[in-house]
Amino acid sequence: MTHVFISPHPDDAALSCGGFIAGLRELGQAVTIVSVFSGGPRDGEPLSDYQRAALGFGNKAVWPNTQAFRRDNIPADWSLGAEEAPWAADPDRVGITQDRANTQARQFWQRAAWTRTANVTNVETFERPLADSIGGQGSDEPLDLAAADAMAVRRIEDERYAWWIEASLISLELPDAVFRGYSGDDKLLGEVRADDPAPYEILRREILRLEPQQVYFPLAVGGHVDHQLCREVGLALVEEEPRWVMPSPDMVGRVSFYEDFPYALWHDFRSPADLPAGSLELPPGVDLSARYSAIDDHLERKAAGMRLYASQVPHLFESDQGMLDGLASYHARVATEGGLPGFAERYWTPTRP
Repeated sequence: MTHVFISPHPDDAALSCGGFIAGLRELGQAVTIVSVFSGGPRDGEPLSDYQRAALGFGNKAVWPNTQAFRRDNIPADWSLGAEEAPWAADPDRVGITQDRANTQARQFWQRAAWTRTANVTNVETFERPLADSIGGQGSDEPLDLAAADAMAVRRIEDERYAWWIEASLISLELPDAVFRGYSGDDKLLGEVRADDPAPYEILRREILRLEPQQVYFPLAVGGHVDHQLCREVGLALVEEEPRWVMPSPDMVGRVSFYEDFPYALWHDFRSPADLPAGSLELPPGVDLSARYSAIDDHLERKAAGMRLYASQVPHLFESDQGMLDGLASYHARVATEGGLPGFAERYWTPTRP
C-alpha cells in the first residue's frame, strides 16, 4: 500500500504523524510526504523580523550547521607524525598497492560514462577525495548560513527526515504564508484571504499520480492559513464528483485528516467539533469516523525524527524535554480517549454509513 501525507510545511508530517509513519515503514508500506508551502520569497528579498520568527528562526531558534553522517571531522585513533604506528605498512608497499588499485578501478569503470579512482589510504588529495568529506543528501556538509535562507534550511531538515524514516519526499516549494502577505499572528492564524486560493489542482495532480490507497491532510487545528488551505483540498477531493475523462477514484474513505501537533496539544483538541463552525463541511451522507494508531513502540522514534528539525524544536517546545513532555501527555490522552493503553495518534476519516 502507498500512503501520502500532505504536509503544509517541512516538519508538519513528522510532528503530527511521525509515529504512524514509523509504523507503516516497519510494516514495509510505502510512504510519500508532499511538503506544500516549503518555498521562500520569489524575489529573494531578505526576511523581515516577523518572517524569521514565524518560520522558527527567531531568538530561540538554533540554526543547524551540519547535515547528518559526516565523519571527516572525527580525529584518527592514531596521530601519524614523527612516530609511525606499529601496524603501519611500509610506504613503498602502500604505493605499489595504490597503483594496483588504480589499475583495477580503471578496468572496472572503463565501460561507464564516468569514473572514480581508488584510495587505499586515508590521505585526501585532489585526485582522490575522501567520500566522508563529500556533501550530499544526508551528509554532514557545513551550511553557508550567510547565503542560506530560512526555507532552504527547513527543506534540508525535511530531506534529512525523509531519508531517515525511509519515505519519499515531494517538495512543491509554494511560498509560505508569511511570503504571501500574511503579516502578524492575527492574520497567519486567521481567515484565509479571498485572493489566496487553495492549491487544489497541483495537489490533486500529485496525489492521483502517486495512486495512493490513503491520503492524509491536516485538520488545521490552530487555524494556520496554510493548514486551512491544505484541508480545503482534502475536503474538495472528498466532494469531487466522478469525471468521465481520466476519472479519479472515490476519495471517501481514502482521505483522512490528522490532528495538527503541537496545535492540538496547545488547544486541548478533542474532536472536529472543537474547530470553528463550518470548517469541515462534508457531502450529504458522509460522516467522520475516528481511527487510532497505537504508537507505543514508535513514540521514541517519532521524537528522534522531530529532533531532525533542529530549527523548530526550540521554537515550538523551548527544550528537548519540553518536546518529550508534550508528546507523552498528548498521545497518552488520545489513547485514553480511544480506549487504548499507552500512546496513540488519531485520524478522522470521512466514511459512508
